[in-house]
Amino acid sequence: MPDLIVRFRKPADWADSVHIHYWNTHPQGHSSTWPGVPMEQVDGWLTYRFQGVAAASFVFNDLQGRQSGDLHRDRSGWYTENGRWYDQPPQSAASAPGESSPRPKPKAAPRIKAETTGRPDFRAETIYFLLTARFYDGDPSNNFFCRDRIRFNAAGQATDPHWRGDFKGLIQRLDYIRDLGFSAIWITPPIENRSGLDYHGYHGYDWTRIDPRLESPDARYQDLIDAAHARGIKIIQDVVVNHSCQYGIRGQVWIDHLPIKYYVPQGSEPGRIDHGPYQGSLGNYAWPNRDDVDNPVAPAWYRERHTRDPEGIEPLVDPKTGETLPKPGYDPGRFFGIDANTLDPEWYHQEGFICGGDWESAHPLQHKHLAGDCIDLATERENVKDYIIGSINRYLDMGVDALRIDTVKHLERDNLLEYVNAWKAHKPGLFVFGENLVKGYGWGDLGGGDNGPSQIRPWWYTRLGHDPRDPSTGGDSGFPQLDFGLFSTFRDNLSRGSFEGVARVLEMDWIYGNATELVTFLQNHDVGPDNDFRFRFKGEQWMAAAAYNLLWTVRGIPCLYFGEEIEFMKGAPQDVIGNDDTLETTGRAYFGDYIDDAHIAQTQNHPLYRHIRRLNRIRGAIPALQKAPMSHLAEWGSGLSFVRDWNDGESYAVVGLTIGGGQDIRVEGVRDGIYRDAVTGNESTARGGNLSFHVKGNSAGIYVLGGPGKIGEDGVYLR
Repeated sequence: MPDLIVRFRKPADWADSVHIHYWNTHPQGHSSTWPGVPMEQVDGWLTYRFQGVAAASFVFNDLQGRQSGDLHRDRSGWYTENGRWYDQPPQSAASAPGESSPRPKPKAAPRIKAETTGRPDFRAETIYFLLTARFYDGDPSNNFFCRDRIRFNAAGQATDPHWRGDFKGLIQRLDYIRDLGFSAIWITPPIENRSGLDYHGYHGYDWTRIDPRLESPDARYQDLIDAAHARGIKIIQDVVVNHSCQYGIRGQVWIDHLPIKYYVPQGSEPGRIDHGPYQGSLGNYAWPNRDDVDNPVAPAWYRERHTRDPEGIEPLVDPKTGETLPKPGYDPGRFFGIDANTLDPEWYHQEGFICGGDWESAHPLQHKHLAGDCIDLATERENVKDYIIGSINRYLDMGVDALRIDTVKHLERDNLLEYVNAWKAHKPGLFVFGENLVKGYGWGDLGGGDNGPSQIRPWWYTRLGHDPRDPSTGGDSGFPQLDFGLFSTFRDNLSRGSFEGVARVLEMDWIYGNATELVTFLQNHDVGPDNDFRFRFKGEQWMAAAAYNLLWTVRGIPCLYFGEEIEFMKGAPQDVIGNDDTLETTGRAYFGDYIDDAHIAQTQNHPLYRHIRRLNRIRGAIPALQKAPMSHLAEWGSGLSFVRDWNDGESYAVVGLTIGGGQDIRVEGVRDGIYRDAVTGNESTARGGNLSFHVKGNSAGIYVLGGPGKIGEDGVYLR
């Protein structure tokens, strides 16, 4: 194993007595005592060799109070005064003497030019993400209870329908979202669903039809799109490509099941089921025929029973076993289960269900079924492509502005890009981003303690190359991802009142096709930055505000999950966990009670609501915060600073963030001139490339070269 060698070029104002303090070395696990050991001058570089060490964490310091942020390195390299690592000497392409050929080096941050195509640039937007069925109830007549997780009151009556919010309610509260400052709304998949718990939209049954439980006679999907556009708000439609529900796809493919209305639990009798609205049958209680599936490609015997016998009491012979139904306790798998071996190979993979180590292996992850109600589609087949691509094209024609793709790592990248590129060809300029959930940095074969290969990691899908250890072998795929790498640091820093470790992730921006298009977030419907990522953020309010200061000023497109603006369901699990959990105990609780006419003013006066609204105003006024890459990055735990330079100085911002107490911040190597802070209105002049300013505790300094000055009113966390 070659020694780990780190070399450092100190800033001009540092003392000569530079030391390196290290810890967490691998494989030995050694550490130094502060301030560490002195570094040696070798060929013009301050140098330290870790003998028999492959990776280490460390800090450079000069014994005079100046130090770098916490750094980590798992390969030899050169660290310069501008805060960047190089795998080769910056002045030469040669490898360091005695070292093997270097791993792929980070490319310099791209100098992104202003677009000249006239197409919209989605980086100018900020996104409000909501579960439509849980946001606001505008039409109680379309409310619906799923079969699972029904809430009952003390009198035994079913309350809190799973399908509660709808398009009519969302239209009625578009002004709420616009007042908060968001210019795009990401809605959960609106296509027709089928499952025991399908309110969220991720169990597709008919991609060509909007689920009627979301629509009203005067509030169709087209009405929502038109109403949003009239307010300058874009609609992002969530799309599932990877899987269908367990009943197949209406009009395309059938999956073998018995009608649920014939299901009788062990110890019961036909017609005796008492499950809230499901009296005597688990079939769809809102349909006259009390069944779940109306698939015209189902076998004749199923279609015949679909149209009659709503109570499920006439004798029915199971064509697979010859047993006569209804029969209490009869194999539940015949009603709810899946036999992967009997699936139609024209539409589905047949390799069973994901389990154990499958979750970190590309082939099983992309060819096995997620769950009993998420059945893995054969997405490489032309009939599947034609159906899904053609179905979504219809919504693009209706005016949908962008797409978010679910379960990205469950499809092989080049296969998924066929879908993405087809939609982009249909609607030029379309913005499409994906969800590749990873609870870690997500660097794959590039290191960082990752236990999965690059081929299932977010960066891989943003690139076109085929070398899992060298992102630069392929250009930008045009398919950015939700930034789970940045999110995954928040559990260990922001949730503890620190920025420590954030820079380590941001320094890896070079691996993405275009890091400025990543969609950043603190929490969503699946994950939050606490414990094992299962819970809504439960840290102190000032910690959440610091997180938003970060997300609204670093590269990427900020996304807020509904309710974050008032700490809604703080600390609750994002989804059901226990066997008896119902939605009102989770992060998916009904939000409408906080934005009805009686309570909306109070909600809009919440400190975080006002904080996020101001951040949206500031970001919307400064193109550099929207579109520019980052440079001059420095992080020291209680603070963070960086530069955003858009179009060679056309918009230029120097940002300093604090978490905890107030701090004096100095950033070197910037453009000279007069800077104005968008937070306080203070002015500071940069001379000789140095800019200094003060930032109050848990606040931000956003100094814009030639900027407009203060934007918005002071609040608790921006002042």
